[in-house]
Amino acid sequence: MEKPRRKVPAYRDEVFLESPAARSVRILSEYLNPLDHFRREMIRDTVVFFGSARIPDSGDHPLVRYYTEARELAKKVTEWSDSLKKPLRFVVCTGGGPGIMEAANRGADDAGGKSVGLNIGLPFEQWPNPYITPELSFEFHYFFMRKFWFAYLAKALIVFPGGFGTLDELSEILTLTQTRKIEKRMIIILYGSAFWKEILNFDALVRYGMISPEDMNLFQFADDPDTALRLLVEGLSQYYLDPKKPLPQFEQMIPAIAKSRV
Repeated sequence: MEKPRRKVPAYRDEVFLESPAARSVRILSEYLNPLDHFRREMIRDTVVFFGSARIPDSGDHPLVRYYTEARELAKKVTEWSDSLKKPLRFVVCTGGGPGIMEAANRGADDAGGKSVGLNIGLPFEQWPNPYITPELSFEFHYFFMRKFWFAYLAKALIVFPGGFGTLDELSEILTLTQTRKIEKRMIIILYGSAFWKEILNFDALVRYGMISPEDMNLFQFADDPDTALRLLVEGLSQYYLDPKKPLPQFEQMIPAIAKSRV
């Protein structure tokens, strides 16, 4: 009698892994795989750059200057971080695609530093840019897992002009901060005050009672790389560079991730 063929173990069964029954496994993979890489690369915290994938590095686009300024700012942030003489503090992190995301990864690369790219599989626009540190380049299927990694490691957020995706990311972080689901102090900078004040009428939200006047303190505006860098350095130094508060070992952070409110 012919011996029965051995079945493929479930963790190697591609048909199963791509089925609805294995959705929880896929979600968990998008949690554990980045966690493993961040642990090995000793990434403790990040400075996240959000912004449009559609802003080019040159040409006659009306917002083209923001590519150059995002690149310059990311370079300055990386140089400042390196000057701290502490391993991998405040690493530049982006959505991994073109436009403003590419500019920020490129700026970190200009400074000889590492940077993170949290890419998302989309039918258009979103391809990993070549400036992400290879060991820190990730591809996500689930938006919410990608957003988790943006929020969990971030100590600061710089939001350049963008469209629906940028507005979604900004709104979620502001909501989590406003409702204290993010309990840490988050430095939030809206870069390009003319753009943001035209797109979002914050004063009207206060006037109609949709947000509290104090909610306007959740973020600041900047219009040039030096101002943005100053706001970042002041905020991060105040809340995260207190010499009396030792850095936690990354291994001690792992259980906290599971208990995090983001």
